[in-house]
Amino acid sequence: MTSTAEKPIGFLDLARQQEEIGPNLRTRIDAVMKHCRFVMGPEVTELEARLAAYAGAAACVGVSSGTDAIQIVLMAEGVGAGDAVFLPAFTYTATAEVPLVLGATPVFVDVDPHTFQIDPASLRARIAHVRAQGKLRPRAIIGVDLFGQPAPWPELRAIATAEDMFLMADCAQSFGASLSGRKLGREAAATTLSFFPSKPLGAYGDAGAILTDDPERAELYRSLRSHGEGKTRYEVLRTGMNARLDTLQAAVLLAKMDIFDHDLKRRGEIARAYDAGVAQRVVPPARVPDSESAWAIYSVLARDTQDRAALQEQMKARNVASAVYYPMPLHLQPAYRPHHDGVSLPVSEDLSHRILALPLHSVLTDHDVARVVAAVCGA
Repeated sequence: MTSTAEKPIGFLDLARQQEEIGPNLRTRIDAVMKHCRFVMGPEVTELEARLAAYAGAAACVGVSSGTDAIQIVLMAEGVGAGDAVFLPAFTYTATAEVPLVLGATPVFVDVDPHTFQIDPASLRARIAHVRAQGKLRPRAIIGVDLFGQPAPWPELRAIATAEDMFLMADCAQSFGASLSGRKLGREAAATTLSFFPSKPLGAYGDAGAILTDDPERAELYRSLRSHGEGKTRYEVLRTGMNARLDTLQAAVLLAKMDIFDHDLKRRGEIARAYDAGVAQRVVPPARVPDSESAWAIYSVLARDTQDRAALQEQMKARNVASAVYYPMPLHLQPAYRPHHDGVSLPVSEDLSHRILALPLHSVLTDHDVARVVAAVCGA
């Protein structure tokens, strides 16, 4: 049995990663402190270019958070009162709260029990249900690339085309992932990114971006992120937001971009080691076919809620952290329950009772990984 006297293994270790990028990070931050352009400085423009090139997208618009990125995209499409926005019930609240802020209604969709991605069959059924009720206009679909893996984009595009609906990608957890040999970022008309510190490419505060191949949309996103301004600061063309990207966060992200591919490779190595090591105790996550995950989160399935609680205690006793993403599906959350039509989403409900995330970050050593596996398996 692993000694509990060993150093705890945290769910994240941003301090250890910072040691790896220290000199480059300091150079980047010092440059910002010297030129003092703390909002939308030159580092923002540089980061936008690098993110777009990495994903193969025509344009990137840096914004203040992943949530603001979603809001800007939906605002640009005129989504509002009377519109239904379809999204998975098993994801983070940010995806659902934005439609409500804009006056639209989130319609929750069930997910695949193995990959945890939005289920196209459930999506079709939910769209048909809303159309039959006749109270809302099916307006938009938000595909979420959950936990680092891609959503089923070919199916989502086919549904959006057939239903004449706007399709966007919430890639908050999965920047760096690939589908059919191509990096995510061009699977929909717009792709939103989050650089919250826990993400594979994380800032040291809130930050986000929007990727698109549409130059007109990119121009509109740039206006909306800065109070709806036009060609000059005091030409106001529309109601917008204060959602500009902080220059210091761009500097941090530029330093991390230099090691991003290395980090993704290491995350993949750890995921494969977990696959082999924990399968005797829990169900490892299934892979989306023809894809490469960014492994933002490695979530396994316990037998039930009680089994998960026992496993968490077992890991805690061995100084190994764990986390639950997500303990309650969105359609059952107090904030969204009044807006839900009461349809049961059994897969999302079942997953919330069984899912458990293991530590997975690029600075875990092989010894750390072995300790995690031993903690899960009770060795």
